[in-house]
Amino acid sequence: MAKSLKITQTKSIISEKQNQRDTLRSLGLRKIGQSVVREDTKANRGYVRAVAHLVQVEEIDA
Repeated sequence: MAKSLKITQTKSIISEKQNQRDTLRSLGLRKIGQSVVREDTKANRGYVRAVAHLVQVEEIDA
């Protein structure tokens, strides 16, 4: 089975840099508590690393 990442926004984007806001938006996150499931790729890992202080990540089997 392919691995996936469940990404949940845990903190607000207020007072964050514009590139971090854009990264959250590109992941599909708009509100605190919202979760999305994304394929586990190098690109998505890089997005998560850029906003690691704003999100919580879980690896799931999808």
